[in-house]
Amino acid sequence: MADPASERDTSGISFEFNDRDFRRACKMIYARAGIHLADHKRDMVYSRLSRRIRALGLNSFADYLDVVEEDPEREEQSFINALTTNLTSFFREAHHFDALREQLRKLPRGDVIDIWCCAASTGEEPWTLAITACEAFGSDTPPVRILATDIDTNALTTATTARYGNDRIADLSIERKRRFFLRGSGPNEGLVSVKPFLRKLVEFRQLNLLSPDYGLRQRFTAIFCRNVMIYFDKPTQYEILKKVAPLLAPGGRFYAGHSESFAHALDIMQPCGRTIYRAASDAR
Repeated sequence: MADPASERDTSGISFEFNDRDFRRACKMIYARAGIHLADHKRDMVYSRLSRRIRALGLNSFADYLDVVEEDPEREEQSFINALTTNLTSFFREAHHFDALREQLRKLPRGDVIDIWCCAASTGEEPWTLAITACEAFGSDTPPVRILATDIDTNALTTATTARYGNDRIADLSIERKRRFFLRGSGPNEGLVSVKPFLRKLVEFRQLNLLSPDYGLRQRFTAIFCRNVMIYFDKPTQYEILKKVAPLLAPGGRFYAGHSESFAHALDIMQPCGRTIYRAASDAR
């Protein structure tokens, strides 16, 4: 996830959008997803929610927000999806995958290794984790299980499809393209898909980081939670870290985004690399 430029509605259909509507939308997304929207996000909120207003045939933001609150089974997930930003790429912030590769190579052989991608978005990051695992073990069947979660169901649909435009892998080496992707033909011309052996390594699941219990019982050698904490305020970050830290295996590493730091939570996570952390309990 990352900050987009401001967005504007270009449909030609305008809806009244006052301060009360904006504040209400901000309060609702904070309660449901922990996302803190600053004032400069007002155009983005208008653009994205106006699409839902038109899709439902409603007349105002107030009416739409009423629907979200009064009929959550109908619209709450679409509301969350609309205000969740997904910006990702293969091998984004590549130094983390170099560090993970070395981390995996140093582990004793024999046990299955669990990795968690907390903000899977449209899938490029978990597929990159799978590629890195294959390279670390020199095998298409590394002893690795990758759990990939996200709050956005639309993004997860794209991720599980595992099909992308050729431009999405343009910066990868020829060797990686050949080894890990299938090039489409006919109606799929211009597309690539992740090879089946990579698909076997990744399980996708919806998960809200605000949930009181993630339902996870395994311990993770690596947790990638990158470019998502920037959307939470410090108290929310702290509460999430309290839930995530106990899920790290001994010697496990927590990988954060390049603009994220947790100086306010050193009792939970302590730095041990470039935007890489370990549980404070593991540092003692």
